[in-house]
Amino acid sequence: MASQNGAPEDGAGSTPASVPPPPPVPGARSGEASWSTPPPSGMADQRIAVVVNGNAKSVTAEVIETLDQILDSGDLFVSRRVEESEGIARILVERGYGTILTGGGDGTFTVVVTAVVREARRRDAPIPRFGLLRLGTGNSLAWVLGASRSGSSAGRGLAVDLQRLRAEAGSRWLRLVEAERTLSPFCGFGIDAVMLKDYNAVKSVLARGPLKRLAPGPVAYAVAATTRTLPSYFLRRTPHCRVINEGSDAVRVGLKGSILGAPMRKGAVLYEGPAKVACVATIPYYGFGFRMFPYAEDRPDRMQLRISNISPAGFVANFQAIFRGEYEDLETTFDYFVDDVTIEMDPPTSFQIGGDVRGERSRVRVRLTEPIRIVDFYAPPRG
Repeated sequence: MASQNGAPEDGAGSTPASVPPPPPVPGARSGEASWSTPPPSGMADQRIAVVVNGNAKSVTAEVIETLDQILDSGDLFVSRRVEESEGIARILVERGYGTILTGGGDGTFTVVVTAVVREARRRDAPIPRFGLLRLGTGNSLAWVLGASRSGSSAGRGLAVDLQRLRAEAGSRWLRLVEAERTLSPFCGFGIDAVMLKDYNAVKSVLARGPLKRLAPGPVAYAVAATTRTLPSYFLRRTPHCRVINEGSDAVRVGLKGSILGAPMRKGAVLYEGPAKVACVATIPYYGFGFRMFPYAEDRPDRMQLRISNISPAGFVANFQAIFRGEYEDLETTFDYFVDDVTIEMDPPTSFQIGGDVRGERSRVRVRLTEPIRIVDFYAPPRG
């Protein structure tokens, strides 16, 4: 799997040579006396585990060393392969961590949360609180939760975030979307998934030349969008989209978040027509602060469904307003509050979950999840 920065994602960390080899389950970077013994009663809810994507651009040796020094022994997991995520989840749930932080972008968060929630439910164990460190490229959740910016002082930002977490970080409940048994803040069909695929292609080219330092980042996204994605939409056939309401009453969202028309019952066709993008989210942002879903937080019992058939020329002309979440055109953009929908695309169209391109799909069902507790530096601190 690849995160929004295009790097393959998640797996387990390395084990120092001084630590006896663990059972055939991926483990932590720093060793403990036992890989399977949970901490004494009363300690688990105070412990913090950090799972970072070792392939993310910002996860340098310095960052790993900083985390290793800040955290208690055995609480840092450096992941490199998605195949190992279930093993990490088993260890995290078995040890009973109270808080699990991820670092490496939205893709890392998606993989870790999905695996841990699934394992906790399998064991009928408490689901921990989740949070993230801003160590990836897109980091849509970091815009929502107030994580510190990474960069040349990434180590200092990590230390500040962890100190804030232990001292005063608040929490709130957040629902996610579930598609193909994966939990994520957002998913979607169409131009957004195509752009991610084009970005990966551009990034691989830049990485081989003198501009390789710009490969994972907004410059590569801009190059991909202007030279590949948008031009291709002048030529390609716009997919036909059909969205069916599978859950509670759905409503269409109008100007300034107003509600249009009567509620639409289960089984109703919410939309049928051409769509360059059809996406769903529970948070306002895509990566880089792009406010793609301006109404996503208006209804805690619903997710925002956005369908748009805006032309490439219209997108470019209105880019700033679109980026800020201020663009409104009821003729080309259709927003809904939903909790369970099936999206059909003809022909099959690129589909992404949490910034990871999953390939082409013709039909996907997307549901709103039960809420999970999440670290929020904007929330009131705990008492």
